Amino acid sequence: MASGQTKAERIYNQLRADILAGRHQPGARLRYAELCERYETSMGVLREGLLRLSEQGLVKGEPQQGFQVVSLSVPDLIDLTNARRELETLTLRYAIAEGDVAWESQLLGAHHRLSRAEQLDPDDPARLSDTWVAAHADFHNALLDGCANERLKSIAAGLRDSAELYRRWSLPLGHESDRDVAAEHSGILEAVLARDLELAVRRLSEHVDRTTNILLASGAGDPGTEPSEHLHPAPSA
Repeated sequence: MASGQTKAERIYNQLRADILAGRHQPGARLRYAELCERYETSMGVLREGLLRLSEQGLVKGEPQQGFQVVSLSVPDLIDLTNARRELETLTLRYAIAEGDVAWESQLLGAHHRLSRAEQLDPDDPARLSDTWVAAHADFHNALLDGCANERLKSIAAGLRDSAELYRRWSLPLGHESDRDVAAEHSGILEAVLARDLELAVRRLSEHVDRTTNILLASGAGDPGTEPSEHLHPAPSA
């Protein structure tokens, strides 16, 4: 157990990591007896972790039915992407306006780690590697960390967690071999460090939308359906 980490925190972190890694598949029921044995914990600690994951949109609970990992669908993917774009770009505007040199240093460090991580799992090249996924999350968290509004950052982080399920499970269907994700991240970083607010917002929006458009074009997230129309940014107010 990590230093200072409670048992409840450890179980929550393990559950979350296993869901994001696809060890509990989308739509799968999370049975208390099996999970208590697997994680060597009590029902109370397990339920606490599941409730936290429910708040983040990674699992859902139903009366008399218990919990299950959220299912993936095209309508949910579109709603999720629209929400992410609006919240993350708003938070980024605050981060650029409020962030200091320490924030810039943190962001540079996160980008350096991301640029050094292998994107695909060497043991299963159809899947993203755990190291890259962690570094990717750290970079996007650092990107918004200059914002002083903790509520905005918390909501944005929760939406990205939900989107992680689509990234992890839809990559084999929606992978675009000529996409330069590293260049997209570098472009966002460059605009942020230049304090070019509109360029940074546009590049982050395009980054979020492009992943979704690839998945929609492949029909990913909703097996048996025809590919949907591409996502377009919501009109400005």
